[in-house]
Amino acid sequence: MNTHTEFQPAGRLNGIALSEIVQISERAAELRRQGVDVIALSTGEPDFPTPAHVVEAAHQAALAGQTRYTATAGTPNLRAAVAGQAGVGTEQVMISTGAKQVLANAFLATLNPGDEVIMAAPFWTSYADMVRLAGGVAVVLTCDAAQAFKLTPAQLEQAITPRTRWLLLNSPSNPTGAIYSEAELLALADVLSRHPHVWVISDEIYQHLSYVPFTPFAQAMPKLADRVLTVNGVSKAFSMTGWRIGWAIGPLPLIKAMTAVQGQVTSGTCSVAQAAALAAVTGPQGLLADRLVELRSRRDMMVDGLNAAGLECPVPDGAFYVFPKCPEKMPSDPEFCRYLLDKAGVAVVPGRAFGMPGHLRLSFAYGLESLQQGLVRITRAVEAL
Repeated sequence: MNTHTEFQPAGRLNGIALSEIVQISERAAELRRQGVDVIALSTGEPDFPTPAHVVEAAHQAALAGQTRYTATAGTPNLRAAVAGQAGVGTEQVMISTGAKQVLANAFLATLNPGDEVIMAAPFWTSYADMVRLAGGVAVVLTCDAAQAFKLTPAQLEQAITPRTRWLLLNSPSNPTGAIYSEAELLALADVLSRHPHVWVISDEIYQHLSYVPFTPFAQAMPKLADRVLTVNGVSKAFSMTGWRIGWAIGPLPLIKAMTAVQGQVTSGTCSVAQAAALAAVTGPQGLLADRLVELRSRRDMMVDGLNAAGLECPVPDGAFYVFPKCPEKMPSDPEFCRYLLDKAGVAVVPGRAFGMPGHLRLSFAYGLESLQQGLVRITRAVEAL
């Protein structure tokens, strides 16, 4: 008699799968293993190496025996360094295994079933799924190119309900590179001032990759600081994606609740990686400016090349992504991305992964040769349509 019971995943996983970005990156890697010449412009990972002094700090920490459990909220030195730069107390900082865990901790610590999180589309692909996993409801507001991919005060006002718990902002944005100006943040804050039950998560992981002036939300509106959670880390600016270090800066009761969640999920973050992050945030910062100059040059080349190819592409103000429109001849953005991968050997991400169909995201955090060759292939592919 067959007593085998078919595996049944938890209901909370309904509609949740490996992100489309990861799927495309893995597909490109598999094609390469098969000998296919593929240029991947799909992943948000800088091609620059981790700074040498950061690697050396990790090495020295390991040699010194800093290889044991750390406090759940992070090592005192790293928390103090982050707090000092933010102008808050050390107890208001928590270190996590990447900024992604910060967000997951926040949602798990605050959302009850049916609580709502407002977010602007296009949004980073994991936002909505993380909200759903925590039992919340993602309230997605479409913010297209006509409004520079940014949420307006009128949209925010209309979307707020008694169940709204969070407004989730991402500036500079993944996937568009949009940055909210200080005036735009103040306008949103004016709406929030009339709705004291709504808190703000400001995801500022691309803060140091800004080509125009950047204003942190908490700095723009200090009167709301007691309900603002700032998310940041070293992954993007310092080319430390694999080190997995992010942090939360926020009100003490929230940080305590998030630390309680982290204590039951991962406990403290990697000790050696925290030593590396400390060296990154307290060490020489000149390299950031040099890399930003290089990224700006790549950005301009990509924008010019895509527009010349007939793909309408606005200039991003930050991060290292462009978000052009798909050709009108293609019925959908996923189909166009499949076409580019199969016919041109270029891997990019469809806009639907970010809640904005009809676009595609390309990263320019790759070497110049890859970007140039990718543009050549894309141009030829569009011409062949």
